[in-house]
Amino acid sequence: MVKAIVGANWGDEGKGKITDLLAEKSDVVIRFQGGANAGHTIICDYGRFALHQLPSGVFYPHTTNIIGPGVALDVDKLLSELKQLQEGGVPMPHMLVDQRTQVLMPYHVLQDTYEEERLAGHAFGSTKSGIAPFYSDKYAKNGIQIADLFEEKRLMERLEQVCELKNVLWVHLYHKDPLEPKALFDWLMERREAIKPYLGDALAFVHQALKEGKTLLLEGQLGSMKDPSLGICPYTTSSHTLAGFGSVGGGVPPATIQDVICVTKAYSSCVGAQTEPFVSELLGDEGDELRRRGGDKGEFGATTGRPRRVGWYDAVASRYGCMVQGATEAALTAIDCLGYLDEIKVCVGYKIGGQVTREFPVPAQLSKAEAVYETLPGWKCDIRGITDFDKLPEAARNYVRFLEKEIEVPIKIVSTGPKRHEIIDLH
Repeated sequence: MVKAIVGANWGDEGKGKITDLLAEKSDVVIRFQGGANAGHTIICDYGRFALHQLPSGVFYPHTTNIIGPGVALDVDKLLSELKQLQEGGVPMPHMLVDQRTQVLMPYHVLQDTYEEERLAGHAFGSTKSGIAPFYSDKYAKNGIQIADLFEEKRLMERLEQVCELKNVLWVHLYHKDPLEPKALFDWLMERREAIKPYLGDALAFVHQALKEGKTLLLEGQLGSMKDPSLGICPYTTSSHTLAGFGSVGGGVPPATIQDVICVTKAYSSCVGAQTEPFVSELLGDEGDELRRRGGDKGEFGATTGRPRRVGWYDAVASRYGCMVQGATEAALTAIDCLGYLDEIKVCVGYKIGGQVTREFPVPAQLSKAEAVYETLPGWKCDIRGITDFDKLPEAARNYVRFLEKEIEVPIKIVSTGPKRHEIIDLH
């Protein structure tokens, strides 16, 4: 049985906590896309951890945690996070990095940085983690698989070919010193033995686990709005953030994905370029207050520390996000952050060219959209840690049911705080 945990929105929905929660009842947790460019914050018995490269099942000794072939493997970040877990008293997790996974190289980070500098005021708000150049190289067939590190002649040939292409950009567009294949080869050799114990054939492992009736959990990074095909182009990431990609990036057959849990936050937040359309955004003092109260330590990026843009819940975007994910259920997070409000607005439609629509438009039309709101009463009290839905204030229960109706997906999990078991389970 395979479940997928994915984001309905812009990322930062609280997927890490929900993955951690469901990993408790899973045998295998698989990261199937993205890299170290976004983080999942988990608060558990061992403390508070921000994971960027590791799957969120690493806190359970019974799970096998897989880095699938769809991931951008930042070797240094992976090893650093494993060390942080060890220093935090977490038992060494069972890890398996698929031998087909490609390595995020130093020149990917450099190219990401150089390109954002070149674009200046037209930059996309990249985390400068090298993700776009990595996936560009992957699909242009210029990537380096982790297995290549053990075939030295092949590896050197691959690096020479890559540097020949990159140095045209480095010298003539970015006006930087050229890359040296031998220096890159040496850099990889320095890391080869450290990563070797974690490498294996994850594809074979996954298919055997399915034969044995194991429970597998696919963990997505970011959310629907950041998918390069169905998101808000060009303000997207460069890997597919949809559950459907789990069959490619995680190696599971498509028909085995039975449940898709789409995580959505009780208000909207977005990290990235200020030029990205964000229809329900709250500005000024109202936005500052929500940003300060949001999340477990305010709305700031787990990877970059950048302040996130915040706004009222966008039901138009969330309904679309759930639809493209193929959501079978939704998990609503951070509802406890709204207890200070007298009234809470929900964006239920977009006004474009004088017409109101409930359908999420193509990116070219999104900047023209104005939010149409419905206002609900707040509950004006602290609900953090409540685990029984019936013990929520009536206004909070009504808010959950209103959102459920708007997104057209049953809300089965309601998170009432950042800790592992501050959860209402409605299954």
